Amino acid sequence: MEENQPKTGKFAFNYGLLLGIVSVIFGLMLYSMDLHYDQGWGIRSVSLVLALVAIFFGISQFKKANEGYLTISQALKIGAGIALIAGIIGLIYFFLLSNVIEPGYMDKMYEIGKAQAMADNPKLTEEQIDQGIEMQKGFAWLTYPIILIMNIIIGLILGLIAGLIFKKQKPAY
Repeated sequence: MEENQPKTGKFAFNYGLLLGIVSVIFGLMLYSMDLHYDQGWGIRSVSLVLALVAIFFGISQFKKANEGYLTISQALKIGAGIALIAGIIGLIYFFLLSNVIEPGYMDKMYEIGKAQAMADNPKLTEEQIDQGIEMQKGFAWLTYPIILIMNIIIGLILGLIAGLIFKKQKPAY
């Protein structure tokens, strides 16, 4: 007799979509308060907590739908899947923010980075910092895949932690 197991992809997609939407709402809230340039630990912590809640909740719901059983492999798939879907949605939002909503976003980020670099490295000349920024602009397209890869890594780590917490193997008999 074949059992009808729930699909990890369905849970990853649904909770990834939920996390992506909540993250975009959080981003729009930051934009409305003019805090979207802030890269501080407070904002990063809130984003990490949102991911943590979505991944843990998605994995626990999968376990419930799977008659209380969960393997670490399933938890890793769900965690990485949720992070991938949310990351794609986040990248679409970032693309729209930096090209449609606020076309000067990247230039402003470079200005903030320049001021920070000047404060952190007083021995560097303004020309050296400008040269570094120009080099960064040439590699700006790498931002998108790096963000996606980092999201997946975070999803794998959170999925592993959740898998270790929620793990319950089916009996062998």
